[in-house]
Amino acid sequence: MKDRINQLMKSQHMTQQTFADFIGISTASLSSIFNGRTKPTLNTVEAIRGKFPTISLDWLMYGTGSMFNDSEPTNSDFTDGGAMADGGNFFEGETTPSLPFDNVEPLQQYTSAAPKQMVKTEVKYIDRPQRNITEIRIFFDDQTWESFVPKK
Repeated sequence: MKDRINQLMKSQHMTQQTFADFIGISTASLSSIFNGRTKPTLNTVEAIRGKFPTISLDWLMYGTGSMFNDSEPTNSDFTDGGAMADGGNFFEGETTPSLPFDNVEPLQQYTSAAPKQMVKTEVKYIDRPQRNITEIRIFFDDQTWESFVPKK
């Protein structure tokens, strides 16, 4: 799967840093995937799918079929022009690359329809009897000490 993520990243003419920032994961996480220390998580797959809605999940996860559902991404698939079908680089002439697909919404997180119960926190103060000093000891650097006891 790491090879397919790398292939996708290269097809979009992105560096590891740019790709990680674009899909919303840390550069260290992406680097550890490419180095084989960790495997991509479901969150990584969802982040890729959220930013590349035309990506084929079968291809991404299992390597079957074509990379994109429409076989090749077209300029109309992306909001800023994205990756060009002719192999051009969408970063040409820009000092700071603007990422494509900024207007594409990520996958929605679904929550259960059950209402959440309110939890009431109650603090109970326990009265403790007043403490009294019974002895004070002072230790000196010559290995001696003095004890002081309050008068009753």
